[in-house]
Amino acid sequence: MALDIPYDMEIKQSVLTVEQQKKLTMTGVSSVDAFSETGITLTVNGKRVQISGSRLKVLAFSEGSGNFTASGEIVSVRYGNKGGWKKLFK
Repeated sequence: MALDIPYDMEIKQSVLTVEQQKKLTMTGVSSVDAFSETGITLTVNGKRVQISGSRLKVLAFSEGSGNFTASGEIVSVRYGNKGGWKKLFK
């Protein structure tokens, strides 16, 4: 699969860690777009990430470093792209 990346676009690495489906940490987050007890929407490298669950809380977010932490009962994490959503786990 070939990637069509503009020469002036920088690709940043993003790391997602989910601990026992109760704590989520992620790097490379550029913004927290929406959050509630049942869902959190982030922007990571220009793509949407949807976190679904219950009792979700945003614990920390640093726009400067891109570090994000949330807790709660994490049910799914989906990455959005032009073709739709990709579910990371069920």
